[in-house]
Amino acid sequence: MVSQVRETINNPGTHRQLPSAYFLLLTAFCLLLFASACTPGPKYVKPAVPSATVYKEHGPNTGGPPGEWKASQPSDQAIKGKWWEIFGDPQLNALEERVDVSNQNLKIAEARFRQARDTIRIERSGLYPTISSGPYINAEQFSKNSPNAGPKYGQTQGDFVLPFDLSYEVDAWGRIHLTVQSAVANAQASAADLETARLSIHAELAADYFMLRGLDAQKQLLDSTVVDYQKALTLTTNRYNGGLAARVEVTQAETQLESTQAQAIDVGVQRAQFEHAIAALVGQPASTFSIPVSPLDTPPPAIPVGVPSDLLQRRPDIAAAERRVAAANADIGVAKTAYYPTLTLSAAAGLEGGSITDWFAWPSHFFAVGPQLLETLYDAGRRHAYTDQAWAAYDANVAAYRQNVLTAFQEVEDDLSGLRILDEESKKQNEAVQSAEHSLALSTNRYKGGLVTYLEVTTAQSAALSNEITAVNILTRRMNSSVLLIKALGGGWDVSKLPQLMGQGQPSGKSVGGR
Repeated sequence: MVSQVRETINNPGTHRQLPSAYFLLLTAFCLLLFASACTPGPKYVKPAVPSATVYKEHGPNTGGPPGEWKASQPSDQAIKGKWWEIFGDPQLNALEERVDVSNQNLKIAEARFRQARDTIRIERSGLYPTISSGPYINAEQFSKNSPNAGPKYGQTQGDFVLPFDLSYEVDAWGRIHLTVQSAVANAQASAADLETARLSIHAELAADYFMLRGLDAQKQLLDSTVVDYQKALTLTTNRYNGGLAARVEVTQAETQLESTQAQAIDVGVQRAQFEHAIAALVGQPASTFSIPVSPLDTPPPAIPVGVPSDLLQRRPDIAAAERRVAAANADIGVAKTAYYPTLTLSAAAGLEGGSITDWFAWPSHFFAVGPQLLETLYDAGRRHAYTDQAWAAYDANVAAYRQNVLTAFQEVEDDLSGLRILDEESKKQNEAVQSAEHSLALSTNRYKGGLVTYLEVTTAQSAALSNEITAVNILTRRMNSSVLLIKALGGGWDVSKLPQLMGQGQPSGKSVGGR
């Protein structure tokens, strides 16, 4: 650039021709700006997705009896951001509060969102000129023995240059704006991914916690059963010593007791594993973490559901998929701009002299300015391939978006049916427990009266214990189904919580509806 300036200064004729050349370039520049205002760009239209007016499944834990649907729920019944508080468990609330602070997987998702957000700043920088400076000093001595030796030969001369270069790509066809638009949509998708990860981790913690409490309930049941079996063993032993029972009956009582003690010990193994998993979720070493024993004994709360159309606004994974469709739509526009020429404005200015002090003299200044228009004339179909590739990515993202919606409907229906069926099963199982306990009481009385052998008692004991453990497992599954339903409904999140990032403006133009 400096050499071009020197050439202009050394050739006054060229200098006299500059105004007409600049006039032509300026005219071309204005025509490009006018053309860019009329250039159609891709306008995003949210794809249509499958929907439903009501959920197929609706049970007593979803806000009303079957067939009675509510279009909305009162705000005091809606799922809140801290949805785990609906279970009314202070220990669970304390653990959940630690997730956002200490969970490392959540920190990974948050860092990825910040990366995506910074990409917007990188792309937006293309809307502004780039200014650089590279001062340099050059010392040169001419040979005295040069065949063209003159008065300056044999002397040392210095060249002190302080240049400033400016380069600016005119966004004549909206390529940079579309790139920014794509980056914004991807950053919003990353923000929704962060919320999906947050919801999943909170739900996993709640599920593990209720599994642990269910095991506590099993341990409590087994421990109380061991006490009862020890009493039964004492009774059988006394009857054997009194000649009223056979030795085999004592052996049967001992076997029943020891088997139940082994089951109680085995529960401890499973509980320890869930406790360790919870420790990892709250960011604490398992060796320094413990949860006090607290048997599960309360049924799940009622979960407000709303209507299926709410899922499109309440599920962060659906929001992320939709934002990626928007990003892919913008990428189509970026690919199409490759068919148009690129206009770059370049300028250079600075100071040059034989010493640094010359920089303060006005004659030492120089400048050069001029636009450059670059158009690809032949690329063997590369631009067309990039455009087709962008369309394929768009189609894939649309399909992924629609599949996410279908999966969301499936998950809600699964959890609604699970809650309904488990509630019915729980009622029947409680009746079975009562019947088994009554049968055990009758068998025990018959044994004490000498009417039956101890085999009948052990059979009744096994049936009673099995039914009681099944009842505890059903309650645990009901709590986990409630957690999964809340997760399937979005956990109180909605699309309005997506960050409104810089550079979100949509360029005007017609819809991308065909190739």
